This record gives sequence, structure tokens and C-alpha cells, in this order.
Amino acid sequence: MDISRRLCSAGEKRGTVITADFQEAGRGRIRGRSWEMEKGASLPFTILLRYPRIEDIPPALTLRAGLAVSLAIEDFVCHTIPNPHLLIKWPNDIIIGSKKAAGILCEADGGNVHIGIGINFAQKEFPAYLREKATSLALAAGKDFLPHERFTLLEKILARLFNELETGGEDWKTRIEQRLYKKGEQVAFMDGAAGSGKTVNGILAGIGDLGELLIIPDGGSEARAFVTGELVIKK
Repeated sequence: MDISRRLCSAGEKRGTVITADFQEAGRGRIRGRSWEMEKGASLPFTILLRYPRIEDIPPALTLRAGLAVSLAIEDFVCHTIPNPHLLIKWPNDIIIGSKKAAGILCEADGGNVHIGIGINFAQKEFPAYLREKATSLALAAGKDFLPHERFTLLEKILARLFNELETGGEDWKTRIEQRLYKKGEQVAFMDGAAGSGKTVNGILAGIGDLGELLIIPDGGSEARAFVTGELVIKK
């Protein structure tokens, strides 16, 4: 992400992709959370997009990038995982089963957008505190992947993202809702910034036209829209 910003300032063109074998300062959407990865076993990359104005950035860009990533991963593992179906956890996680396999972080500076994506690719082990929360494509597929295969997946992601943002994808909202994690189920939602203490309990109803999360609060009949916060799954 930092390199993408420097290249953007230097005039690098739209569509530039920056990837690495490893990142030491991976960060998450919420301040204080990091993205940990195993050297040579993950796929971290950033895509630089440019738009004339901030208002021209496609709505729900993070979710739409998540749709592209999930479709590409399904393309990649379809020969090893029967009927793969990845889920999108609002607002920026890709889920296999009930565990996180990838994360997306979009940052905008005016009309310039940096789409940072991190995928757990070939890891077979995670720290104890992540084992119940994280997985990798290798674990899900039950096979070993070679390091260079990461870039086959990267090509598939870029192709899918181009299709979603440049050549159509008008039905993106419907297709995201079809794989929206916990849609129609009881959830708890922490509204606003981390640690706000504002909890909303209810049924996850879907997403709005701008990608906002829609929840029908307990005791209510109408969905409320939320643009910031964190989804917490009720056990």
C-alpha cells in the first residue's frame, strides 16, 4: 500500500499492481490489528486505480473486490475442492467454512484508490490464537501449493476484478448477497469505531445500494443501514 502511494504520486498509471513475497507491516481495517503471514506462502498485493473524482469511485468497492476475489479463488481451486463456494463477510473478509482466508483493505486519496488484498495461500500452520479464526487455500483444498502458483491465482483475480469493475457487473449487489456470510441469521453488530460499545442485535438482512450493511434489530420490522462497524457472530 505504501509503495502504491509513492508510485501514484510519481504518476504511475492506472491498473498498476504491486506484489511481494512477504510484508512486514501488514495492517487491517481496524487500527491496532495487523495482518500476519508466512514468508513465501501468502499472496499480498495492491492494485492502483485512478478516477477523475472521489465521487466516481464505484460504490461498495471493497465488497465488489471481495466478490472478484472469491470468484477467482473458486476458479483456482475448483479442481481440488468439489463445488467450492466462498462467502463474503461484511465488509472486507473472504470466508471458507467459518474461517478467514483473505482480507481486503481499500484506501482512497481523492480519486486515487489503493486496493490492498492479502490471501492465505499455502500456509499449513497458524499461531494458536488464529487457528480457530484463519485458514488457507492449501488447508481448504487439502493439498500443497507451490509458491509460483500464487501468481496464477493473481492473474485470475485481476481478470475477475476487471470484469466486475470495467465490463459489467450490474447485478453485483444480488451476487454479493447470494454469498453474504450469515445472511438471514442472528448476529451482533458493533456500530461505529472499535470499542464504541454500541451493539445492535438482529437479523442480517443484506446490503444496500452503496454496500452498507442492513440489519433488522430485535423487536423491529424495518432494516437499519450501517456504514461502519464490525460484525460479531453470535454463538
